[in-house]
Amino acid sequence: MLIGVPKEIKVHEYRVGLTPSGVRELVAAGHSVLVQSQAGLGVGFTDEHYLQAGASIAANAAEVFERAQMICKVKEPQPVECRMLRPGQVLFTYLHLAPDPDQTRLLVDSGAIAIAYETVTDDKGGLPLLAPMSEVAGRMAIQAGAHALEKAQGGRGVLLGGVPGVSPARVVVLGGGVVGLNAARMAMGVGADVTILDKSLPRLKEIDMLFEGRIKTLMSNTANIEEMVRDADMVIGAVLIPGAAAPKLVTRKMLGRMKPGAVLVDVAIDQGGCFETSRPTTHQEPTYVVDGIVHYCVANMPGGVARTSTMALTNATLPFALELANKGWARALLENPHLMNGLNVCAGKVTYAAVASALGYPYADPVATVKAAA
Repeated sequence: MLIGVPKEIKVHEYRVGLTPSGVRELVAAGHSVLVQSQAGLGVGFTDEHYLQAGASIAANAAEVFERAQMICKVKEPQPVECRMLRPGQVLFTYLHLAPDPDQTRLLVDSGAIAIAYETVTDDKGGLPLLAPMSEVAGRMAIQAGAHALEKAQGGRGVLLGGVPGVSPARVVVLGGGVVGLNAARMAMGVGADVTILDKSLPRLKEIDMLFEGRIKTLMSNTANIEEMVRDADMVIGAVLIPGAAAPKLVTRKMLGRMKPGAVLVDVAIDQGGCFETSRPTTHQEPTYVVDGIVHYCVANMPGGVARTSTMALTNATLPFALELANKGWARALLENPHLMNGLNVCAGKVTYAAVASALGYPYADPVATVKAAA
């Protein structure tokens, strides 16, 4: 199979779909890899690195999309990229379709086979291709939020860990999954007063045992959220419903009760955000203020630490990319139910129930759709 790796074009997105070591593994398995010139330059991988790994170099994205049978990316395809996809071509990347009707429509129109990293599952019920970026985003949320808390950035002027004689900042984390746990660990590490809210009592028990009470745990409900958000210096939105739009847990009304200059970091923004006042921002202009509350809603947070993120992502995605290339997309999907769970759009049909429900598309059974399209 010929695998294509285009250069990412989203604002301040420097990650790349495959590292040279990932290319080397695919080439060793008998496949060809075509990498757009300078696709990895932002993370320190030159064209020469890819050539040494066995790849060929394409002059532009059009050549990659025209020739490749499978496209490996990082972020969701932008409209110009969607229009270069063709029927039967495999797209393997993050998609986050539920809050993005325009992208969904373009993918449906393309006839391509769109497999989303964020909905591929594993035997333990986890999301193995989302997890590495969730770990990065959770840890980044604290350093980004700490910067936004500085007075010059519009924040309250509070140091997360405080100093002797001065209380630390209060950090509230909504969601005890991978993002929330990593955010809480980082906040605790710098000495903040940290509370995690989650709807799962077993998960809260796990967190309590893991951190031996150093992180407070609280059941997630409207009353508790209202109380904790009111007194927080920083709130991390870390909720996730796989493939679906994030629930709006913090309303605009709650903002009026918060401390002026408090910070909201919405890591769920890729799925529409979990604060009512959230809207996507970029690394170029990461924050805005609503009712005196600083919002950080960068939709590709891990792109800020692109080299770390790229290597972590390739570690996770490569086994699945190899499976798709070795077996062919249809056989790979039919033989691996976890990979099948990643299929969001196939041959003009929406095959992920949460996306179909969120955007009003008829839901197409993925197994039947793959068999018909193969």
